[in-house]
Amino acid sequence: MARYTDASCRLCRREGCKLFLKGEKCFSAHCPFEKRNQAPGQHGAAQARKKSSEYGVQIREKQKVKRYYGVLEKQFRNYFELASKKKGVTGENLLVLLESRLDNVVYRIGLGQSRAEARQLVRHGHFTVNGKKVDIPSYRVSEGDVVAIAQNSREIKCLEDIVSTTSGRLVPQWIEYDRDNYSAKVVSAPKREDIDFEIKEHLIVELYSK
Repeated sequence: MARYTDASCRLCRREGCKLFLKGEKCFSAHCPFEKRNQAPGQHGAAQARKKSSEYGVQIREKQKVKRYYGVLEKQFRNYFELASKKKGVTGENLLVLLESRLDNVVYRIGLGQSRAEARQLVRHGHFTVNGKKVDIPSYRVSEGDVVAIAQNSREIKCLEDIVSTTSGRLVPQWIEYDRDNYSAKVVSAPKREDIDFEIKEHLIVELYSK
């Protein structure tokens, strides 16, 4: 399966914004994007000054959202097609589907410093949904689902360190998190206003509608 193996911070520089791919480091003064926020490559500064076409702006918005949630091109296209078949606004449906991924929920409640780390922990079988082990990061949670650290994983040192590091992270309103029991209940479907990252989803809809 294809995966990105280069430096994560290059992706932030290419998109011109923080994608929060390195966990808590992105919130600190040590974030490389703070020191060097131009596009990567020899002519990065020149790229920033170059005016993009309408198509180019749409492509960049799609790439930004893909990288933010950590999904591949085919996955992203499938999410868009599913969103377009659902009732409501296609762009908002797309974001709700991405927010409902299990790896994103694990990240949102602070049991992963980054979505990449949350994805890896899910793959290793450290989480359950409604008491059953789920090792599929793209698993889509629904209202009423309870996500928790598996009982035999609760004493793992790395998870204890993660919880300690992310203790101040704000949990979105659509998730009810029980910090004492390392479990979270999905109390409602995520809404557009719950997404605190700047996304212009209409550009993605326009891109795929061509």
